[in-house]
Amino acid sequence: MSDKSEPICWQPQADLEMTQSRAALLAAIRSFFAARDVIEVETPLLGSSSATDPNLESCLLAGQSDRYLQTSPEFAMKRMLAAEPAAIYQICKAFRAGESGRRHNVEFTLLEWYQPGFDLAELMDEVQTLVQACIGSGHQVHEEIRRVPYASAFHKSTGLNPHTASLDELLAVAQSEAGVAREVIMTDSALATRSSCLDLLASHLVEAELSEPTFLYDYPACQCALARVGKDGEGHRVAKRFELFIEGMELANGYLELTDAVELRHRFELDNRQRQLLKKATIPVDERLLAAMACGLPDCAGVAVGVDRLLMVVTGAGSIQEVLTFPSERA
Repeated sequence: MSDKSEPICWQPQADLEMTQSRAALLAAIRSFFAARDVIEVETPLLGSSSATDPNLESCLLAGQSDRYLQTSPEFAMKRMLAAEPAAIYQICKAFRAGESGRRHNVEFTLLEWYQPGFDLAELMDEVQTLVQACIGSGHQVHEEIRRVPYASAFHKSTGLNPHTASLDELLAVAQSEAGVAREVIMTDSALATRSSCLDLLASHLVEAELSEPTFLYDYPACQCALARVGKDGEGHRVAKRFELFIEGMELANGYLELTDAVELRHRFELDNRQRQLLKKATIPVDERLLAAMACGLPDCAGVAVGVDRLLMVVTGAGSIQEVLTFPSERA
């Protein structure tokens, strides 16, 4: 009987030209930080804890119930900062279970860096300078990247103030404007949260209108993650963080970093309670990070940049699979 099985696809997805483009991008990033005396570091890809964010799913090492492939190097890098305050960066692999699509791959390359003493405006300046150094001339990004408060962009797209709108108002707009059924927001609509509704509306309506490079900043306080919470010019409590969008795609996520260990433990616990409600596995609290922060994390700002997505912008690729040597389905 003849073998009718499909031939094995062993070849890399990315061709030599793309491989050369990736190498050039990594060299440009390292040159950028070397010129600024920012130290390249390495931290473990495996850890005894991981991000508690209910929107992220960590990958467990096969056969191990207590070793997580990291969703980012954030926790370990902050422990380094608590021990020796210095500007540091890292280029590493990161892993997020269940993420696949035109802009997502379970395994991806992340650039993360921390600048002691920086505020959000200074970090946005540095992100802009880095991106402009990496992207060829003629791209929109070589103009000044506009900076827009999240509330302004959200109101323009939805007609709602994200800081004051009720959950019912957010759900109503999700159904009428984004065409999303309540059940899609959460399996059980009773579990719908302000944060989940804001995320959905941002992805369906707000981000779709960001046709030019844009920093969105001052997110609603319920989306603070590990950023500090402060007040905007109108007195609303806001998360001191930003995201950079280029060609409608999120490229960077930056925080004015939380330094309060007691507040961080509280946020971890809130995340795990939400994970339980969603019937997701809880994540062990990172006691080493909490101990480091209790000793003193310096005032700093930090940011993560998706290297594969940046390479998409550099090369004009339409999907993340085009820039990866071996996407998940070929790994």
